[in-house]
Amino acid sequence: MAGLSDEPDRQAVHAHLLELQDRICMALEEADGRQRFGEERWEREGGGGGRSRILRDGAVFEQAGVGFSRIHGAGLPAAATAHRPDLAGRGFEATGVSAVLHPHNPYVPTAHMNVRFFAADKTWSGDDAVWWFGGGFDLTPYYPFADDVRAWHQQARQACEPFGPDVYPRFKRWCDDYFYLRHRGETRGIGGLFFDDLAEWGFPRCFEFLRRVGDAFLAAYLPIVERRRGIPFGDRERQFQLYRRGRYVEFNLLYDRGTLFGLQSGGRTDSILMSLPPVVRWQVGWHPEPGSPEERLERDFLHPRDWLTFGEPPG
Repeated sequence: MAGLSDEPDRQAVHAHLLELQDRICMALEEADGRQRFGEERWEREGGGGGRSRILRDGAVFEQAGVGFSRIHGAGLPAAATAHRPDLAGRGFEATGVSAVLHPHNPYVPTAHMNVRFFAADKTWSGDDAVWWFGGGFDLTPYYPFADDVRAWHQQARQACEPFGPDVYPRFKRWCDDYFYLRHRGETRGIGGLFFDDLAEWGFPRCFEFLRRVGDAFLAAYLPIVERRRGIPFGDRERQFQLYRRGRYVEFNLLYDRGTLFGLQSGGRTDSILMSLPPVVRWQVGWHPEPGSPEERLERDFLHPRDWLTFGEPPG
């Protein structure tokens, strides 16, 4: 356990995350070119609140959600104490920004980013206060482009490089393990970074890592949007996109810890579930045609591998 020795600057984290939400929304509005984000501010009965922003029916994004929340309370929900029973009954604060982007064009991947900070109070019996950072980003393509995947993971590696050579492999592997649909035997997409309970470097360095991850998200995603947004598509590609979106829904409702924490802690339900795609379909027993791009996605892109050299010619 780390995060016991130095006092975190909660207000600095709060201010940074508000600015990050603003910056992401401005960049996405510019990329979309048609629609702007609407905002709803909400308050939580147990303490705290947030601001949820949604862009719908844009030129690029069918739906894009970018949410900020800062909640606090006298006791943690079961989702937060299941793997940390020592935190049961403590006062807490949880703040974060999350973004989930669902494009119209099936050739543009869905993208997700989350960065968050958590702090639990000292107990009456003298147990120390505890804090940590968590988050990451991951990409869910519907059609296979090796250069997009390499570029995405190159940005992830660059974000990690100042913190040591083991950080990218460690958090890349954690992402592969976390965004895995066990009942399907496949990953949600091609991964990226995932980290949690990060306090081992001390507050200033952990906070800097959080900032770098948030900055790397747009640097990784927007060039992919620009490369793919103009590719023509038809009903076949659209139907496959909707089918694969079903996997996204399955993961978020069955496995995602943030969804469970938000619902159990009394967060705003619409804000918590804004990560779900606006249109989706399920089809039992469907399989892609042999040799098709859809088969290549499921065969080659939905299993963990070294993406930094994926698809490059040998030698």
